[in-house]
Amino acid sequence: MSERDIATPTPDCSPTADESAIPESQRAPRWSLTMAWWAMFSAMFWLYIASASSDAVGVPNTLAGMALTIATYGIVNRILSRYAARTGLSVESLSRRMFGSIGSILAPLVFAATALYYGVFEGSIVAVALQDYFGGDLRIWYLVCVIYMIPLVLGGVATWLDKINGILLPFYVIGLIAVIAAATIKQGYPHGWLDSAPTTGPLPGWLTSYLIYMGVWVMMMYTFDYARLAKPRDAKFHGTVTFGWVFYLFTFGVNGLIGIYILDCWGIAGSESGVVQAVINSLGFAGVVLILISQTRINTANYYLASSNLQVLADRALGIASPRAVWVIAAGILAYLFMLTDVLSYLLKALAWQGVLVTAWVAIALVHIALHRPGGKATTGNGVGAGALAWLVASAIGIAATVQTTYPVLAQLAPIITVAFAASLYWLSCSRLVRTPIRRAEGVTTNDRNHPTPEEAQTV
Repeated sequence: MSERDIATPTPDCSPTADESAIPESQRAPRWSLTMAWWAMFSAMFWLYIASASSDAVGVPNTLAGMALTIATYGIVNRILSRYAARTGLSVESLSRRMFGSIGSILAPLVFAATALYYGVFEGSIVAVALQDYFGGDLRIWYLVCVIYMIPLVLGGVATWLDKINGILLPFYVIGLIAVIAAATIKQGYPHGWLDSAPTTGPLPGWLTSYLIYMGVWVMMMYTFDYARLAKPRDAKFHGTVTFGWVFYLFTFGVNGLIGIYILDCWGIAGSESGVVQAVINSLGFAGVVLILISQTRINTANYYLASSNLQVLADRALGIASPRAVWVIAAGILAYLFMLTDVLSYLLKALAWQGVLVTAWVAIALVHIALHRPGGKATTGNGVGAGALAWLVASAIGIAATVQTTYPVLAQLAPIITVAFAASLYWLSCSRLVRTPIRRAEGVTTNDRNHPTPEEAQTV
């Protein structure tokens, strides 16, 4: 952390100039960014999460929860992506504005750890598939899966990630069609696969399904760090197609239906290993290739975001300035070490805790953007720790609700509880700091020095 960060921390709720914002001249072309981001479309995880939800609450409830999820993700990511494209800010730099210096350390730490854990999880799927088909020591397959990812992620989004993901996307789509056809030919059409009876529970089935999908709100942080690479003139397109409802219709909707269908064909319970088994049962060696393609695409995003946030974390916390390539290698080493442990025994709990921090961050970011929209009321003040306190208190409440066992319903509702507390506490902290704005005839709100803040001076 630099002396400037310590001596003059950014007040909560106050937009200020940020040297980390990406200039427009360095932004990615429209389709380049789209192809890089749509790597997220091809994770086997999306097939699994829908089938797991259908096992828990039935297919009709899952479809209802999925539709509500697509709408929510479409709206929220439209707002986040357009703001990121307009400002060029990263998750870390926005967090510094919302939380002061603590945000420049905690936000990239949570983001890097989450991306790394997902990278470990998705890479393990490839290793298990390779061992299942070829045999051998799983530790060697783990190492192979890490080593081949490193050179793929060394280049930036517009240098290489867009190209490899653009090339692999058609193969993934063709592979999904082949899986459906092969499973149907081998097992027959599973009549009634959309009509599975829901299990009873304390909450409505559709709400339970929706809460399951809230567990991956980290996609919204992913969106923010990718959308900052967009050209402002492409923000509307990216907000709808690249990061918006179109993307989630395919990612959650199409993938989810395919996952439910093929697992029902083979009579396999919903799990990621079950999805791997169903794909390999359907296509044999071609299924292994499909898994390799899908997980390679998703892990380009996981490794890219893990390495870029580790780089920021090292700079902010330790004052170590180094190229991202160093942190790509570091991310690979950490991923391999995690793979050698009994990662599944603690991974889900770690992701649940980090998920609380992530949902709180998203809620606060939405409030921050609403308060600092162009031409809207800007807030400023001296309460450096208020925003950070709102984030930490809301997260602590969410984690407490998650880990307690006395009231199961409370644990299930933890994501919604976290969002409500985070948004409310941050809004209240900003309201306490607000000063009377001065409006000009043009409709631009200024602060008490009669100068527009940098965020207000920019337009979408």
